[in-house]
Amino acid sequence: MPHPAPMKDIARQAGVGLATVDRVLHRRGGVSAATTRRVHQAIGELSRQTVEASLHGSRMVIDLVMEAPKRFSSAVRNALEDQLPMHQPVALRVRSHLCETATGEEIAAILARIRKRGSNGILLKAPDHSGIREEIAACRRAHIPVITLVTDLPGSDRLAYVGMDNQAAGGTAAWLMAGWMPAPLYQGKAVLAVISSYRFLGEEEREIGFRAVLRERAPHLGVVSLGEGGGLDWLSHDLIRSALMAHPEIEAVYSIGGGNRAVARAFASCGRRPVIFVAHDLDHDNRALLQDRTLTAVLHHDLAADMHQACALFIQANRLRSAPVTARPSPAHIITPMNMPPFT
Repeated sequence: MPHPAPMKDIARQAGVGLATVDRVLHRRGGVSAATTRRVHQAIGELSRQTVEASLHGSRMVIDLVMEAPKRFSSAVRNALEDQLPMHQPVALRVRSHLCETATGEEIAAILARIRKRGSNGILLKAPDHSGIREEIAACRRAHIPVITLVTDLPGSDRLAYVGMDNQAAGGTAAWLMAGWMPAPLYQGKAVLAVISSYRFLGEEEREIGFRAVLRERAPHLGVVSLGEGGGLDWLSHDLIRSALMAHPEIEAVYSIGGGNRAVARAFASCGRRPVIFVAHDLDHDNRALLQDRTLTAVLHHDLAADMHQACALFIQANRLRSAPVTARPSPAHIITPMNMPPFT
C-alpha cells in the first residue's frame, strides 16, 4: 500500500520494529490485528502531520494518552495536530493512544511503554489511580514531562495542568440553573447531575462547584447525582431512564461527563423534557443538540488555546524555548444556539 513516510518513521510513530512495518505494508501476515491497526494509525498520523517546514529545526514527539469517548478524544487530537505548524521552527509530531474505556492498570501500562520507547512529553487525560501516579513519577525521572488535560492529578509529578477551571465551570452551570428555575415556581424540584465516572477528579470538581453555587443561589432545588455511564450513549441511557423513573421531581440536567443523546432519549422515553439542559464541550454531537434546541447551553473552553499552551510547555520543558510559559486554567464560555461559533 502507498505510504507517505519512510518505514523507519512509521516504525517510530507506531512504536514497533521495522520488520513489523514491512510485514504490515506487504501483507505478509504474522502480525496481530491490534498491531496492524496501530501501524495504519501511525501512517494516518504521519500523513496528517506532514508539514514542509518540519524538515528543518528541532524535532519533538508528543504522546497523547486519553480515556474518553471518541467524539471528545478525536476533537482533542485534531486541535493538537492543528497547533503543530504554529510552533515552527520546532517540528512537533503526535502519537495518539486513545481509548473509550480502560482500567488504571491499562493506562499505566501505556505510559510505561511510552517511557521505555522515549518521548518529549505526554499529554494525559486519565483517572486518578495509584499505578498512573507511579508511572508519572517514573516518567519524570526519565525526563519525560507529563501534562494532565481536562482532569488533573494534583499532588502527582505532572509538569502542569491544561484545561478548564472545573469548579468554576460547575458553578457557572449552577448559576444558569438558578436563573432558569426560580422559587417558588420550582420549589422541591431537582437537577440531574450526570457524571461519566467518579474516577476522574475533574468531573468531581465540577460537581463540587455546581453543588456549592446551587446551595447558595437556589436552595429550593435538589440534586440527584448519577455516575459511571462513561459518557457513552449505549451505557448511559438505561441508567438515566431508571433515575428519571425513580425521581419524578427531576426537571433539569447538568451533564458533566457527556452522553447527551442518551440523556435526551431517556427523557423522551419517559414522556418528559428538561426545563434546562446544560452540557460541556462544543463537539459534533452537542452542536447538533444545540441547533435543535435539545441543549439549552454548552460550557465550552477553547481547545485550540489549551493545545497551544500544552505545546509551548513541552517545548519549554525540552529547553527549546527561553521565554517563560505559565500554565493557566481556561475559562468556561457559555454557548447557546444564539452565539454558536462556526465549525472549523
